[in-house]
Amino acid sequence: MTIQTTLLSFVNRWECDENDHLNVQFYFSRFDEADRQFRLLSGLSETLVGARRVRHVRFHAELRTGDLITVHSSIAFDGPHMLTVIHELRDGATGELAATALDGYEPSANSAKTLRQRFKAFQTSMIDEAAPRGIPAGPANPRVTIANLEAKGAQIAYRGTVLPRDVGVDGRADDRFALSCCTDGVAHVWQRTPMTHAYLTENGFGRVAVEMKLTWATPLKSGDTMIVLSGFTGVSAKTFAMRHHLFESRTSRLVATLDVIALTMDLEKRAAVELPPEAHQAINKMLID
Repeated sequence: MTIQTTLLSFVNRWECDENDHLNVQFYFSRFDEADRQFRLLSGLSETLVGARRVRHVRFHAELRTGDLITVHSSIAFDGPHMLTVIHELRDGATGELAATALDGYEPSANSAKTLRQRFKAFQTSMIDEAAPRGIPAGPANPRVTIANLEAKGAQIAYRGTVLPRDVGVDGRADDRFALSCCTDGVAHVWQRTPMTHAYLTENGFGRVAVEMKLTWATPLKSGDTMIVLSGFTGVSAKTFAMRHHLFESRTSRLVATLDVIALTMDLEKRAAVELPPEAHQAINKMLID
């Protein structure tokens, strides 16, 4: 045994967003389920390797309503983390790679030889498609504060409450919930730039993420209230970077950080377009890094 089939699924119409493709929060929910199944198959647990430090996702192709989904998972010891779980999400009909996720763990260095032997049957080599591109592999800074971020220009993009439906099997808010907060708020972040809702609508453009990294700092449970503070961290010809910080609002504790590389897509051609010059200028003036 090496790579394991960990998910067989399907794109439902209600999971697709305004761009008529699978919303990123549901990619993360598929990776969550694939990870649960992989842990069952392989015996991987936090007792052995510690808590997951990051989930680093790259999006390679669109999935639309009715598309089949398969996920295959394995362990790589030559990835960007001491132990890296690779999830490959593919179109179940064509085999095309649609997204990849790297789950990063940093167990004790002294355990490396033991872990290699223990998970020998589940090992593969790192695949280039999954390697981080625009976002560093390591976890985000856990010491940021609301006051510090606001001083740098980050602004609140979302407020919400964790409901029972948002909690996973471990009693904590799951990845899908964290992503849903950020994706609901991100339109307000774009609105701070010249690429407003009116601009996108007039030109037939959409908002698209191509790479994401989620770092959990502390858990959220049912009933907790939270806010998302967001700001820009970089810009290039066709893409720009932003960072969303989730805080529990009663105590102002950092819960999670989501780093994102995004672009503007022509919805008819389904291709990236260059950012307008005024967008470069505006984003450069709002960088929080």
